[in-house]
Amino acid sequence: MIVVGFTPDRYGGAAVDHGIAEARLRGTSLLVINTSRGDALADRSFAARAQLEALEEKLSGSGVEHEIRQTVGDETVDVILDAMEPDEAQLLVIGVRDRTPVGKLLLGSTAQRLLLSCRKPVLAVKPEEG
Repeated sequence: MIVVGFTPDRYGGAAVDHGIAEARLRGTSLLVINTSRGDALADRSFAARAQLEALEEKLSGSGVEHEIRQTVGDETVDVILDAMEPDEAQLLVIGVRDRTPVGKLLLGSTAQRLLLSCRKPVLAVKPEEG
């Protein structure tokens, strides 16, 4: 199983694209996770219904066996790391964006925490330019 941390933006889209490719390459399934702590009135990283429907359509069209999991209330890093615990979880795919050193210091970085804490391979991808 390939686990993808999904956000409804071009970074999450790149992660899904690479996750599909890895699942095909390895002949395995895909678990796409979208999560929010739920502590903000508007969380841009939490997919709306229409965005989840578009994701489901894309995944169904890929021919890869898949599951979409969306949760509210737990820490994003913990949810994703928990999904990586089973033996069948082979690889974590996440989208990353450029951030300034000050931005990393003040805001922290989910991607950085996942890269440092995941005990299995992590593929960090960026969307294509343009």
